[in-house]
Amino acid sequence: MTAKDAVAARFVEIMKERNIRTNELANLAGVTPSSVYSMLDSSRREVSINLIKKLCDGLEITLGTFFNAKVFDDLEQEIK
Repeated sequence: MTAKDAVAARFVEIMKERNIRTNELANLAGVTPSSVYSMLDSSRREVSINLIKKLCDGLEITLGTFFNAKVFDDLEQEIK
């Protein structure tokens, strides 16, 4: 799993926990729904820290809380 995939998986996990949809997350964060859908799309390779921060702000969680998840601890080395 890549770091980008882990970020998307973490947001999906939080959305399921809170029973909110992608469009609702976009509205909470003040970003376009297409930004969130793009971030969740596995074929897209990049996600900006600015978008992650806005989504965390919309969810009223810190970046520390967001990244404090096992999915990030299990990432493999991307530099070989």
